Amino acid sequence: MLEGMDRITTPFDFSSTAAEVVDGIDLTGRRAVVTGGASGIGVETARALAATGAEVTIAVRDLQAGEQVATDIRASTGRPVDVRRLELTDLDSVDAFVAAWDGPLDILVNNAGIMATPETYTEQGWELQFATNHLGHFRLTLGLHDALAASGRARVVSVSSSAHFRSPVIFDDLFFRFMPYDPWAAYGQSKTANVLFAVEATRRWAAEGITANALMPGSIATNLQRHSGGGAPNPLAKTPEQGAATSVLLATSPLLEGVGGRYFVDNQEAVIVDRPTNDMTGVAPYALDAANAERLWDVSLELLGV
Repeated sequence: MLEGMDRITTPFDFSSTAAEVVDGIDLTGRRAVVTGGASGIGVETARALAATGAEVTIAVRDLQAGEQVATDIRASTGRPVDVRRLELTDLDSVDAFVAAWDGPLDILVNNAGIMATPETYTEQGWELQFATNHLGHFRLTLGLHDALAASGRARVVSVSSSAHFRSPVIFDDLFFRFMPYDPWAAYGQSKTANVLFAVEATRRWAAEGITANALMPGSIATNLQRHSGGGAPNPLAKTPEQGAATSVLLATSPLLEGVGGRYFVDNQEAVIVDRPTNDMTGVAPYALDAANAERLWDVSLELLGV
């Protein structure tokens, strides 16, 4: 919650599902893109948006997997679902997706992500998690800016994580050239970047009717965890349907009309905390810091040569 701004609360909570959040909402004629829409909470986010009547495009690395998901969503909602290829670490792929987009875009859910991967760098020398989770989505959203502006009331949803508590954005060593690589610190940095992106995108674009908010979906057993190993049962675990709820809330709820630059957990705006809470429902002050957000934007533009 930012100073001087009322905290957003909603009737929904930890256990609410995406279907419950969109119940009664009609988005007929509006268009939505969900990145990573072929697995995990991306599937349920796309399904819930389709159920509102929105025209949904899922942007996926694997077209075959995407088509299988789209077929399932079409069957369950009776709505058309488009599938397009997007590889976030391949800037040519991102640019091709943007070039192929025609007309306004009302909702962009930057949902795709990787977590706690082994030390890997892109051809540009960028650490893979930062490149995928932040820079790829940054370039995509920047490229779709005109389509979002054409909507007049577009929403960008940035899927972050409580892992943002593990690291601020380390501007002096973004890609672990000096610090020893730590997969969780790298993931945490990328998730902090997702929140900062929403803060600065809203500051820059709200006058054009574009707002952006970030969220923690919760702990969901999906492909995202493939590098993090198993473990004991998690009392905070959610189903994919519950995990998609906060994304869908930010994308569709009338309560979020004109609201941006904020971070949500369990369908409520998070409170700024001075240390992580056991239930991970707060947000670190550095993730909402306006100076950090502006600096990250400028650094990202420079890295991408935009």
